[in-house]
Amino acid sequence: MTTHIRDFVPEGGRPAPEGLIKLAVLAVGGQGGGVLSNWIVDLAEQNGYRAQTTSVPGVAQRTGATIYYVEMMPDEGREPVFALMPSPGDVDILIAAEIMEAGRAITRGFVTSDRTTLIASSHRMYAVSEKIVPGDGRAGTEAVLPVAAEMSRAFICFDMEQVAAAAKSHISASLFGALAGSGALPFEREAYEQTIRASGRGVEASLKAFASAYDRAGGAVEPAPEPAPAIALAAAPAPAGPSGLVEVWAGLTARIALLPATAQDMVRRGVEKVVDFQDVDYGDEYLAAVEKAAARDADHGGAMHQFAFTVALAKHLANAMCYDDVIRVADLKTRGSRFARVRADVGVGDDAVVKITEFMHPRAEEICGMMPARLGRRVEASPRVFGLIDRLFNRGRRVRTDAPLPFLMLYGLAGMRRFRRSLLRHEMECDHRARWLARAYEALDHDYALAVELINCRRLVKGYSDTHARGLSKFDRVLDAARLVEDRVDAADWVRRLRDAALKDEKGTELDGAVATIRSFVGDDADRTTSAQS
Repeated sequence: MTTHIRDFVPEGGRPAPEGLIKLAVLAVGGQGGGVLSNWIVDLAEQNGYRAQTTSVPGVAQRTGATIYYVEMMPDEGREPVFALMPSPGDVDILIAAEIMEAGRAITRGFVTSDRTTLIASSHRMYAVSEKIVPGDGRAGTEAVLPVAAEMSRAFICFDMEQVAAAAKSHISASLFGALAGSGALPFEREAYEQTIRASGRGVEASLKAFASAYDRAGGAVEPAPEPAPAIALAAAPAPAGPSGLVEVWAGLTARIALLPATAQDMVRRGVEKVVDFQDVDYGDEYLAAVEKAAARDADHGGAMHQFAFTVALAKHLANAMCYDDVIRVADLKTRGSRFARVRADVGVGDDAVVKITEFMHPRAEEICGMMPARLGRRVEASPRVFGLIDRLFNRGRRVRTDAPLPFLMLYGLAGMRRFRRSLLRHEMECDHRARWLARAYEALDHDYALAVELINCRRLVKGYSDTHARGLSKFDRVLDAARLVEDRVDAADWVRRLRDAALKDEKGTELDGAVATIRSFVGDDADRTTSAQS
């Protein structure tokens, strides 16, 4: 993200010292909005101003950030009366600790083109409403930037969170530096730095973040990044390990090179994923399925469609084969790379002691899924035994995976990977996957676009435990509803609409509406056909 600056220094230099200055800071918990507003008040008071700060709390990321409001004016020997909160159209400087908060401030009227200097970090902190969407619920920032530049008198925007992280500080320090670099307040840089020093905590790191942000806000020209060189498929690093496994891997790689060029990168990624999930034999099984798809794709004019069916199948089949079971979860939680990532995320070295607590809530279904297929089916068919297992295991547990015994327990569960093919969960996944692929191949014989959309519907199935069960239910409902429109020329479009509706909300309300819409125009004949097939 580059720095956007438009006339942020008013004509004639800094604003005149006389007169009221109104400043608002929008920040969520943990971003140091209170620290920043206190710094601004201290800065003003140390330079002959009267100042006041108030805050109007938001509900974390649900209804927006907390608004810290500062008013200041030169000390004229009389006690001024300041307002308690900002008013639309009456803010001189607005600081947003995250880009979408800048967007919210604009919609609330706090930013005006004739008055407001807008300072915003370009990074994202995703709101709860974005995270709970089963699909990709993220709101794009592309629309905010041009509007912010147009609606503000001055707009300064770059990744201030990254600047702070590089200095091992907090974003409040880089926001303070951007404010200083903007020239929107009538104080010199030394006064800002003295304010940070007077705070007495994390001074050196804060000053480093402040200086970096000050330079970027001042319009320092940054060199354009050089384009990343293209990486050929053959440039992947050679695997290391037992010679027999390396030889099998080489054979898999050679087979990838025989597939359509447009699918090779996706297939390579898929093979890597399924081999990591299970073993090289599983990779061979995956590759055989992709080779079958490519052959059928070619027979149905796949070259005209850039082998879209093969590419989609290579992606979603790999995800389907790498389902999240207890064994997979235990494997991921006990890998050395995960512990290294945790240390990197919290910013500690190898000499620090890190305690990791996992929350686990296994259901009876997950326990039965780890049983041999025949035994697992018998247990699930017995309400008494299944209920007993549910009472024993279906409760939340907090497990310290940095402790020896819990770690060894998970490590032992991860070692069950060698038995996975004989377990009930694997049998169930294979049966469901076979029905899905058969349905797609059936559609491929008469409607190429519909076949691709049926393959893409697999993205509805993801996650673990209840999340997986809900996704699987939506997936089955979409494929059932697709029967109603499969003979229409716009069948593919309707399946896409069904899938998009299923991804809108967790409960499936949007999907219910989409199915009802289809039923409203297909008539009773389709209902009778669906009932007969069921």
